[in-house]
Amino acid sequence: MWPTLFLNRLSASPFDELRRQMDRLLDDFNVGPARPSLLSRAAYPALNVWDAGDALCVEAELPGVDKGDVEIYAVGNELTIKGRRAAVNGEKRTYHRQERLCGQFTRVVTVPTEFDTERVDAVLKDGVLSVRLPKAESAKPRKIAVQTND
Repeated sequence: MWPTLFLNRLSASPFDELRRQMDRLLDDFNVGPARPSLLSRAAYPALNVWDAGDALCVEAELPGVDKGDVEIYAVGNELTIKGRRAAVNGEKRTYHRQERLCGQFTRVVTVPTEFDTERVDAVLKDGVLSVRLPKAESAKPRKIAVQTND
């Protein structure tokens, strides 16, 4: 085991080692890892985007977010998901570790084609937001007839 551990240490970059040390230091102070927070613009909500032929589909993970706390805006080829995850109500708590954060978030996604903003639909079920973006007519492929020069 020692040689494997030794080789892993040699192959790690100095930045990886610094990150590990910072994570350990911040964990000792109960602050959490030295990474962007879950509610940062780049990380939350986690999402998938795919092309379903006549529409683009977006799924975003929004556990603990109520339907009334989510706003969706669509323009051109951008989808904006804004919302708020409420704090846990109840008795006063002393956390030993808190990774499930609360607060406001905004995520803007640029998709590869324009979509029909009048026909966008969204469903929030079991903590997953599903958004269907029907492609704009101008973005759909059009078959072109080939002519001859007779």
